[in-house]
Formats: sequence, C-alpha cells, structure tokens
Amino acid sequence: MDIPGTAMDFSMRDDVPPLDGEIEEDKSYNGGGGIGSSNRIMDFLEEPIPGVGTYDDFNTIDWVREKSRDRDRHREITNKSKESTWALIHSVSDAFSGWLLMLLIGLLSGSLAGLIDISAHWMTDLKEGICTGGIWFNHEHCCWNSQHVTFEDRDKCPEWNSWSQLIISTNEGAFAYIVNYFMYVLWALLFAFLAVSLVKVFAPYACGSGIPEIKTILSGFIIRGYLGKWTLIIKTITLVLAVSSGLSLGKEGPLVHVACCCGNILCHCFNKYRKNEAKRREVLSAAAAAGVSVAFGAPIGGVLFSLEEVSYYFPLKTLWRSFFAALVAAFTLRSINPFGNSRLVLFYVEFHTPWHLFELVPFILLGIFGGLWGALFIRTNIAWCRKRKTTQLGKYPVIEVLVVTAITAILAFPNEYTRMSTSELISELFNDCGLLDSSKLCDYENRFNTSKAGELPDRPAGVGVYSAMWQLALTLILKIVITIFTFGMKIPSGLFIPSMAVGAIAGRLLGVGMEQLAYYHHDWAIFNSWCSQGADCITPGLYAMVGAAACLGGVTRMTVSLVVIMFELTGGLEYIVPLMAAAMTSKWVADALGREGIYDAHIRLNGYPFLEAKEEFAHKTLAMDVMKPRRNDPLLTVLTQDSMTVEDVETIISETTYSGFPVVVSRESQRLVGFVLRRDLIISIENARKKQDGVVSTSVIYFTEHSPPMPPYTPPTLKLRNILDLSPFTVTDLTPMEIVVDIFRKLGLRQCLVTHNGRLLGIITKKDVLKHIAQMANQDPDSILFN
Repeated sequence: MDIPGTAMDFSMRDDVPPLDGEIEEDKSYNGGGGIGSSNRIMDFLEEPIPGVGTYDDFNTIDWVREKSRDRDRHREITNKSKESTWALIHSVSDAFSGWLLMLLIGLLSGSLAGLIDISAHWMTDLKEGICTGGIWFNHEHCCWNSQHVTFEDRDKCPEWNSWSQLIISTNEGAFAYIVNYFMYVLWALLFAFLAVSLVKVFAPYACGSGIPEIKTILSGFIIRGYLGKWTLIIKTITLVLAVSSGLSLGKEGPLVHVACCCGNILCHCFNKYRKNEAKRREVLSAAAAAGVSVAFGAPIGGVLFSLEEVSYYFPLKTLWRSFFAALVAAFTLRSINPFGNSRLVLFYVEFHTPWHLFELVPFILLGIFGGLWGALFIRTNIAWCRKRKTTQLGKYPVIEVLVVTAITAILAFPNEYTRMSTSELISELFNDCGLLDSSKLCDYENRFNTSKAGELPDRPAGVGVYSAMWQLALTLILKIVITIFTFGMKIPSGLFIPSMAVGAIAGRLLGVGMEQLAYYHHDWAIFNSWCSQGADCITPGLYAMVGAAACLGGVTRMTVSLVVIMFELTGGLEYIVPLMAAAMTSKWVADALGREGIYDAHIRLNGYPFLEAKEEFAHKTLAMDVMKPRRNDPLLTVLTQDSMTVEDVETIISETTYSGFPVVVSRESQRLVGFVLRRDLIISIENARKKQDGVVSTSVIYFTEHSPPMPPYTPPTLKLRNILDLSPFTVTDLTPMEIVVDIFRKLGLRQCLVTHNGRLLGIITKKDVLKHIAQMANQDPDSILFN
C-alpha cells in the first residue's frame, strides 16, 4: 500500500492506540467466571470482555454501532447523575471534556506551527549565509538588530555574511558566486537527505501531505500509527527540513496532518473519545480545522475547509467545537508571532485601487488557466506516482529525493525568484508597489513623480520590470514541471503553496500586461470610460492573488473554503467577488476535464475504501446485482443461533477471511437473527477458554437469550448474545443500488444484508459498493484494496 509514493509498513505497531493495547494490559480484568457446575453458561452480558467492539488495522468502523454505544454510555451517565453529587460532577466533567480537548488541541497545534514557521525561516536563510551577531537569527531578524543599516538597504548589513564572505572573505567575483552556489546546493541536499532518511527509518507514515489519508480515516477507515506519536515527532522535524531544502512544496497541507496527530494523541487522555471511534473522528474533524487555521492564519477558512473538503460526518456540535479549536490555535500562533509582523495573516495586502467590472474578464481567464493547470497537474502527478509504485523507482526513495532536490537547487539558484522561499515569492507577487519598494517588480519609470488631482502616478514599465517578467516566466515553467515530480515523494510535501505560486506568477504576468496595456492605450473603448490618462487603474498584485486562488481551486476543487481562506490570508475582503469568479471558473474547467481533485485521485490510487459524498450514482442496477454470493457462487457462510460448537465456529474463522458473519435461526429457514463480527468472535472464544473451566471444542455456542436445559456431564456452553448485533441493516434484493449507495454514504455502514421475503440471500460490504461504482465508471474494480 502506498501513501503518496511510500510503501506502508504493515508490521508497525508502535503507535497502536489503547483500544487494542488494553486487550493485553487488561487480561486480568475478568477474574474467572464459569467455575462451578458443568452446565454454567458464561454470560458476557455480565462480564465485559476487553477488546470486544474494537477493530483490526485497515478495516472500516461501524458508525451505527459506535453511535449507539455512545448513546448508551451517555444515557447511563445521565441516569447515574441523579443518584449522587459525585455522579453529577462526573456528568458535568464528561460534558465539558470535549471543550477542554479542543483547547488543548488548539494550544498544541498553534505552538507546533509557530515552531515550524520560525525554524523553517531560519534554515531556509542558512543556505545563503549566517548571522555573526547571533547564529539563531535569520537574515531578516539579523539586519533588524543591526545599527548599521538604512531602510533602502535593509537587506544588507555587516552582521549578515554570505558563505563566500566566510570562506574566501569576499562577496564579489565569479569565484564567490560559485562558492555561494555550491553551498546553496550542498545545504539543500543535506536537508533533503535528513528528511527522507528520518521518514524512511522512523515513520513511513510521515510522508506526503497526509490529507488523502486524513479524509479516509475520517470516513471511518482504521490506519494504526498514522496519527501516532512517532508520526507527529518525525513529521514536525522533517517538515522543517523539507521546506528548508527549497523543494517545490509547502508546509500548509502537512500541518493538517500534524494537528490531527495532536488531536488523536490527546484523545487518549479522555475515555469518552479513546474508546469510541466515531467520537474520535469528530475530534479529528475539529483538529483538521485547527491545522488549516495555523497553516494560513485563517480560522474561519479552516472550519469551512474541514466541512467542505475533509470531514465525512460533521454535526452541528462539531462545527462549534471546530470553530473554538481553530480560534485557540490562531490565537496561540498570533501570540508566538512567528512572522514578526504582529499580523496573523501570511500575505497581508493593501491595494489602493478598486477593481472595475471589466476586469472580471481577465479574472475569468485566470480561472480558466487555474482549471487547466489543475487538470494537467492531477493527471501527470498521478501518472508519475503510479509509475513510482509499479516500477523499480519506488524502491529507491532516498535517491529519488536527492536527484529531484539537486535538479531543483541547481536550476533555482541563478534565478532570484526561484532561489527565495515560495512564501516570500508569493508575498512579493501579491505586493502593490509603493515608493519605497526596491524590488525589480516595482522598477517603473516616473515612479517618484506625482500626478495631478492627487491621483496615483502612472506607471510605465522600466527595465527592471521587463527583466522580472522574463525571470518570472522561467520560474513559472520550473514550478509547473518540478512540482509534478515533487508531490508524492517520501518526504512531507504540501500542495497549497506551490499551487498558489504557479497561479500568482501567472496572475502577476497578466496583471503587468493589463497595466501596460491600459497605460499605453488608455483611449481604447475598454479603458476610456474608467481609466483616465495618468491614473493607475490596474493593480497587478490583485491579479496575482486571483491567479493563486484559481490554481489552488483547480488542483483541490475547493470553492467556499478557498475564497474564505484567500481573503483571510490576505486581508483583502473587498476583492471577494473576483476571487469567487476565479474559483468557480477554475472548478468548472477542471471538472470538465476530470471529476477528481488531487486528494480524491490519490485516495483512488492507493485503493482506500472512501465513498465520495459529492459523486452521484445514476446507474439502474439492483442490490441483487452487487451482493455476495453471486449466482453459481458457493452459499453464503452463516452461523446458526444454537446448533454450532466452538470447533465449528473456529473452523469457519480459519477457512475464511470475512470480517463478520450473519447469524440465522437454521440453515434450512435462513431467517435472520443478527450479525456478529469476526474479531469479536475470536476474542470472546479465546477469553472463554482462558476464564471458564471446561470449555472445549465440543462446547455449544448460543446466540439466543435463553438456552435449553442441557443433559448432565455435557461441556459448558458459551452464550455470546452480547456480541451479536440484533439490528443489522437490511435491504431487499430488488432495492435500487442508487438507494443502497446513498444509505452507505449517509449512515456510514460497514455492511448491509440482503433479504427476500424475510430470508437471508446475501451481503453487500462497503468494498463491494466501491468495486461496483468503479466497474460502472469503467475503472479497475480490483484497485480497491481494503475493507
């Protein structure tokens, strides 16, 4: 199994949550039972069995059963709260525990995000030089503390030394350039090597963005260790290293994985969430919102992202708690102030010119570009990741990472726009040029002249702007190509920032083109009604912002959450209409070329059992066409309620791999009694053999409420009615599959039994539904790997 390019290690059990861990630790919980007369029935209604109700790795949870167990637990606590003051306090603390957990998740996520931001900024600058005034200062902070720097030369201070100054005592000449070039590539390779080595050795689950797996886990799938402590530690460290290496990736997507790891680990402190998989997923939904909140400084966008893109089950209570977790996380990050500008937003913008209605045309063009780029990127990246999985390339992750890093660093250093970090590039592209800006993008002629009537000066492009355009065009090509090969490697790699960079470059190029067109041809009909001569009518930074939203939307297919994230990210609330137009256009164009976003495509590539809620099933098949067994197949494997021995059941378990078995009255009648899970059967029988004297292979197993009197000297019987699901979901054989698929989506079913006139005919599992959907879409049904 591959997690964007990495093979899953099925032997990993380092981070198995207490649900399974308790089985071994609590073996002594039931102190015997069944000792006495030989006819004594061991009733598990009276004696809870450790491990019953838990799930195997790479299996799907039963949402209906989990919600039912939580209702029973809540009802019991409520009833006991009326009996004593201590029980009332316990009831109040149980109700408050969810909010306390959200507070802890927000604090931990915000703290880790601040640490990652500060460390990544320092290590990124380390590739170019070092601060002699304090090795822990990055370039910006080093010169802030300097007493020998002016505002115009704020990036040049004697305290900051490039590697050529340290090694050969000069920063001038070809040899100094070669030394700096060599050190830049060397540091990039070192950071990348450390990142991929740590991931490979300590936590294979720490690679990729993590969002496809988070979506699958939130839909009810179990991946033990994916949200464990080792994954959290290694992902935090390697995320800093990967970003600092200069690869075309971002830290924003992986921060969602980091926040969900925090949520999962903190869940173990509360029995309410530790012992219920459905409740734990409500917490993980809120943690995902906190992750986006600290990634972009966008708490509202984080809640909407969790609702729109990640979560499978999102009740109103989870919405409130997600909001609270995102708020606390954003406040924590703001208190740390990792960007040093006392602002929460990552790319603050302050545009002075309002947009005009005509500009919707270029904004829509950017939306079309974003949709085309999104569709192109998804197809090429998935093709490359599939090649990595099916060829020898996947066996050499370290070499692949080092080769891509070397190519990226070698091509990036000569161009100042590829050499700088992607976040700094986007910030510069979003910037609206002022009088004090020293960037080449702001090298306009007449920039210090003032116009009449108090208007902003006109801005004919100077030599620096034309030079910057060529460099940005080369940067755009490099980013488009190299991101395809970078996303999916065995290092933490997010896609938000690289996608935004591609769009921002394209937007800035178009914006400068429109600006110069308006300047030199202000008398054209499209300009003369609103753009007078000498006025600054076009804002190139706005085009960069809209382009960034368009490309991010084309790749991820986000809409509402994307627009909210963008205006929270930039503070540009008045530009919400251009953002909405570009986001919708990019989604329509990308959907016309391929229905899946990048995360859904990776879910399908890895064979996860994820039932997409956005897709509609329109085929006219019936439940009998999908159920097992099919015509001419062997009969359905069932258990009878009162006539099977321990040996019979153990034989069925050893000869089959099914996750559960229907229980019927008899093989002749096939009348349904209930459904029992394979794992619960195994644990219950093993527990009975250890704790109950006399249980042998010939002992009869009963799933009935009352067992008939047994003749003397017969082996003790086992009563397993407590592990039997007495209300399994059933449909008739003529139920349209459209309805069955909807039932599986909305109830989160694991399996559904098929009956005809009350007789059991077959079973439909979630895997069967997914295979049938793939078959109807002319895809390979065997690509669904797990239950």
